[in-house]
Amino acid sequence: MSGRRVMLLLAAGVALVAFAIWLSSRRHLERTVNAGDLVLPGLERSVNSVTSLRLRRGDDTHTTLNKEGSGWLVAERSWPADVSKLRKLLLDLGALTIVEEKTRLPANYPALGVEDVNSPKASGTLIEIIAPTTRWPIIIGKSSSAKSGYVRLADAPQSLLAAPLLSVDADPKGWLVRELVDVPSKRVREVEEKPASGPAFRAARDQPDGNFTVSPLPKGRELFGPGAAEPLAGALTALTLDDVRKGAPAGDAALSHAVFRTFDGLDVDVAGRKDGAHTLLALSARSTQPATAPEAEKLNARFQGWEFEIPDYKYTALFTPLEDLLKKPPPLPPKKPGASAKKSSPAAAPVPTVPAR
Repeated sequence: MSGRRVMLLLAAGVALVAFAIWLSSRRHLERTVNAGDLVLPGLERSVNSVTSLRLRRGDDTHTTLNKEGSGWLVAERSWPADVSKLRKLLLDLGALTIVEEKTRLPANYPALGVEDVNSPKASGTLIEIIAPTTRWPIIIGKSSSAKSGYVRLADAPQSLLAAPLLSVDADPKGWLVRELVDVPSKRVREVEEKPASGPAFRAARDQPDGNFTVSPLPKGRELFGPGAAEPLAGALTALTLDDVRKGAPAGDAALSHAVFRTFDGLDVDVAGRKDGAHTLLALSARSTQPATAPEAEKLNARFQGWEFEIPDYKYTALFTPLEDLLKKPPPLPPKKPGASAKKSSPAAAPVPTVPAR
């Protein structure tokens, strides 16, 4: 056998060994995928160990949820996160099961919504689940049916059809604890309104089942009914926020004020303003009776240093104008048809003076 032939056979052998090593490494890196397998193995038993959850979309909408003691915070707002919603997402991710393999070609990822989120046109959401010793990155794509959707591990080429279908929100507002304050209508004894524009007034009653009297009323006007002010008393019932901002309103802001006083001695002061399309509140509480002192303290711990964005209809309920509580005045009578105002008759011509002879 010639030396050249020996060298060729040796080179072929080296190439074959190299290919076998490469193939073995690929099989090690990419586990075998079978229907019914978990998409994120190990997460199901590690849910309680997760310390951070990051969500990001291609348009840079993003949320970071961090575990803080026994609770969670939305980092972009420094406000408590909805733990029940977060835990449901983690449990669903831990239970996410492969239905079947889909494309491995990057050119086909956009059809499933599983392309990398570094493009503004990407439609999926990248979720990074972080525990002390493990990290699970996954892209949640489009839905396939009411029960399944497309996903892809962010560091692997294989896309998958998986169940259950996941609903993912990358907007920080979607993860906030929304409960703000809850004062039932029957608990309210008095509401004092001082709007930024329009007349101030007071609505008060002597007992929880009584109707409110409103004063002062404009001369000649009356309430549209005995229960006209009852909806105003319910404005703090199950009040929820849409978003939060740190800080207090500017000193020159045009503020509306309302003070809600309860029969058991809790006062809630509400200052409201509008910032473009946003309706914002700053709140404070105080107690006038010992029984409500702990409640006032708890509310102030929640309110202090924040402005809260609320739905517009709730803002209107908190600062209802006096005019909305009154009967509409009777329409002015129509003008009677007829001639225009009488013309004044011409002055008589002066009589010429005849000179004496």
